Amino acid sequence: MKQLIECVPNYSEGKDQSVIQAIVEAISTVEGVKVLDVDPGEATNRTVVTFVGEPGPVCEAAFRGAARAQELIDMRKHHGAHPRSGATDVLPLIPIAGITLQECAQLARKLAERMYKELGIPCYCYEAAAFRPERKNLAVCREGEYEALPEKMADEARKPDFGGEWNEVAARCGASNVGARGFLVAVNFNLNTTSTRRAMAVAFDVREKGRKNPSGEGWIPGTLKGTKAIGWFIDEYGIAQVSMNITDIDVTPLHIAFEEVSRAAAARGLRVTGAEIVGLVPKRVLLEAGRFYLEKQQRSLGISEEEIVKIAVKSMSLDDLKPFNPKEKVIEYLMAENRKGLTQMTVEGFTRETASESAAPGGGSVSACMGAFAAALSTMVANLSAHKRGWDARWKEFSDVAEQGQQLVDELLSLIDEDTAAFNRIMACFAMPKGTDEEKAARSKAIEEATLYAAEVPLRTMEATLKALPLALQMAQSGNPASSSDAGVAALAAVAGIRGARLNVRINAASLKDQAPARPLLERADAIVAEARVLEKQVLEAVNAHIGL
Repeated sequence: MKQLIECVPNYSEGKDQSVIQAIVEAISTVEGVKVLDVDPGEATNRTVVTFVGEPGPVCEAAFRGAARAQELIDMRKHHGAHPRSGATDVLPLIPIAGITLQECAQLARKLAERMYKELGIPCYCYEAAAFRPERKNLAVCREGEYEALPEKMADEARKPDFGGEWNEVAARCGASNVGARGFLVAVNFNLNTTSTRRAMAVAFDVREKGRKNPSGEGWIPGTLKGTKAIGWFIDEYGIAQVSMNITDIDVTPLHIAFEEVSRAAAARGLRVTGAEIVGLVPKRVLLEAGRFYLEKQQRSLGISEEEIVKIAVKSMSLDDLKPFNPKEKVIEYLMAENRKGLTQMTVEGFTRETASESAAPGGGSVSACMGAFAAALSTMVANLSAHKRGWDARWKEFSDVAEQGQQLVDELLSLIDEDTAAFNRIMACFAMPKGTDEEKAARSKAIEEATLYAAEVPLRTMEATLKALPLALQMAQSGNPASSSDAGVAALAAVAGIRGARLNVRINAASLKDQAPARPLLERADAIVAEARVLEKQVLEAVNAHIGL
C-alpha cells in the first residue's frame, strides 16, 4: 500500500493574501504533494493549509512552507485572537494510509531538527512526537505564546527541543511546534429535534469528558473514548445536531460513534436521521463502516470498494442534508491521478488496442486480464452463494472467499498495465545512446535489467492467477450449483492466463545474456503450470458432476 500522510500547518498570517499565497506556492513546488485546502482567518490572523502526499515529499513541502513563512512573517508585529508562538505555529503530520502514528512521530522529530539546523527555527515536538510526556499537550509547548519565548529559552526545563538561543532569527520567527497526531474526523449527527438542550444532553452522554457530576465533585465520563462533542442548533437546516470531533479513529471509528449516538439519542426519545462529515476523511473510515454494516446484514464483504463505500454512505445517511460525493470527501480519491492505463478502457477499447499494430498491449497483458476474469468469476459465484436463499448460515464462508477473490482481481488488474509498462521499459532502453563505450555498457546493462523485469512480471501474473484456482474449485464443489458453470469458466480462464503468461516468461528469459537468474523463473513457471492443470481437472470434474451431462 502506498504510504500517505497529511500535513496541516497553521501559519501566523490570515490577512495578507500575498504572504499566504507565497507560502502555499512554496509548498506546491514539491512534486507529489497536493494542496487540498487553504483556510485563512482574519480575526485569528492565522491560515490553516492542508496538503497530502507520500512521507518524503510532504516533509519537504512542510520544510519549504516553514522557510517561506520565516522569510515573510515577523512575529514581533503579529497579533490575533488565536494562541500562537511562531510564524509556522503548529506543524502536525497525520497518518492516512500505509504508515503508523509512530512512524509519523519519527518523521516529525527529523523535520523539527532540520528546521532548526538549516533555518535556525526553534522547535518544540508535541503529541506523539513529544520527547517529554508533558509536551504531548500542545498547550504546554505553547504556554505564554510568542511573548514568553525569551524567558522560556533561558530556562533549561522549558526551552525548545531544538534550539534555545533568543537571537534575531528566533525573535523574528518565534518557535514552531512540530508533532504527529491521529486523524481527526469532524462529524455532525443530525437529530429529529430543534432542541439544543436535548442535543447537548446526548453529547454529554457520549463524549469522553462526559458531564459534571451533580454532586459537584468530578465528572461522569461518556461512553466514547477519543471524542469531543457539543449540541447545537443549525439555522441553515432547522435542526439540532450533536457536533463531534473524533480524535482517535482507531479507538472510536466513525460507524461506532454513529451507532452509539443513535443509541443515546433513542434513550432520550430522539432519532439520528443522518450524519454530516465536515472536511475530509481517509478512505479506510468509510471502508470500515461499510464492512461493519455488511456484516450486520450478513452480506458478503467481497464486493467492490465502490459498493462498500456506498453501503457506508447509505447506512449512516451521509447524504441526509446534501449530496455526499466520495470523490470530493475521501483523501485518497482526491489524491488519485486521472489514470489513462489499459484498465481504464472499455472492454471494446482494450480489445481494439490489442488488435492494433502496436506491440503492446500483448500476450502478457491479455494473460493478466484472463487471470483477473478468473478471479472475478470465482468471486461472483461466492457472492451469489452468500446471498442464496436458505444459505444464510453460510454467508461468512462465502464472504471470505469473495474477499480473497477481490484482492486477486485488484492485483491482476494492476498487472495488466505493469506488463505493458515492462515492455515499454525495454523499448526505452534500446533507445539509449550508444556512441561511446561507457554509453554502450550502460545501455547493455539497462536492457538486461529491463528484460529480467519483463520476465518477472508475467511470473507474478502466474502466481496470482494460480491463487484463483482453489477459489474456483471451492465454488465448484460447494458454491451455488446454478453457477457451477461459471466456476468452470473461471478455471479455464485461469489456466489460459497461466499458460499465456508462461510464454512471456520464456521469451523474455531467453533474451537474457546471463541465464543464471532465468533458470529459477522458468522452473517456477513450469511448476505453476503443472499445479494449475491438476486444479483445472478437479474443478471441471465438480462442474460436470453438477451439470450431469
